[in-house]
Amino acid sequence: MPDRVHHPLNLIYSLGTQVVTLVAIEGANGKVSHPRGSVGVVVRVPIDLEHPYRVRFVDGIEESLRREQLTMLARYKEAEIGDVAAAAGRCDLYERVFYRCVIGSQAYGLAGEGSDVDRRGIYLPPAELHWSLYGVPDQLENDETQEAYWEIQKFLILALKANPNVLECLYTPLVEKATPLAERLLAMRSIFLSRMVYQTYNGYVLSQFKKMQSDLRKKGKVKWKHVMHLIRLLLSGIQILREGFVPVRVEEHRDRLLAIRQSEMPWEEVEDWRKRLHLEFNRAAETTTLPERPDYERADAFLIDARRAAVAGELP
Repeated sequence: MPDRVHHPLNLIYSLGTQVVTLVAIEGANGKVSHPRGSVGVVVRVPIDLEHPYRVRFVDGIEESLRREQLTMLARYKEAEIGDVAAAAGRCDLYERVFYRCVIGSQAYGLAGEGSDVDRRGIYLPPAELHWSLYGVPDQLENDETQEAYWEIQKFLILALKANPNVLECLYTPLVEKATPLAERLLAMRSIFLSRMVYQTYNGYVLSQFKKMQSDLRKKGKVKWKHVMHLIRLLLSGIQILREGFVPVRVEEHRDRLLAIRQSEMPWEEVEDWRKRLHLEFNRAAETTTLPERPDYERADAFLIDARRAAVAGELP
């Protein structure tokens, strides 16, 4: 995906920034002294967006201009190149979703009254849009409906890196939509499992628990729901290394995990469980039969086939 110039709406341009005028500038005689599109340099920065910039042009003349009257030169040159918002306006990418599933508490078996339904999945952009100057977004998100869909290449890369959320998408029992292309991916999902699970899962949990221990010392509290999911990740990682399968439902661990979420389990007991799980994880890493690395070649071949199928226009 192309990288674009970072340009948040509340950005105040720094001193020396090259800018382009979006309006024509009139001189004292009422004639245009600098036409729209003139290039200048910011020589004085406003204290906020309500005040004007001072801009010096190449002829040495300076003018005061408001934010809406200018833009960064780099962004002006870029125009809509790589603008995924422009791409989204040319096609309903949600219609290109070929796999949709439910993950999160509903899939784990940890849902309670009022729990959200978190839908995730994969979309395949049409070939013309993927090839275009505009590019396509790595992810489609709808916060209102708790939906998010990864672009197919982004999804595969995350799966190859053993991203827990992505791997759970491939193994969740709650599948709502799966085209033939998705069914092919599900049939080969084991290619993403490797010893890399140990580094990804274990490393993340260790770093997060260190932060939580710091929060406990400084603030006297932690986010118990997050603690629960960290323990769940350790349990999941151990089973992946032992059985070559991603467990999504927590099964016999449900009651203890819910006790953590509801802050009913003392921190010392949680810490003791975590330490024992880390030892189990270490032992599982030593004895696992999973390969050192995932199967990049098969993942790459799948992506190429999907891109070729996108040329036909129909969702494969």
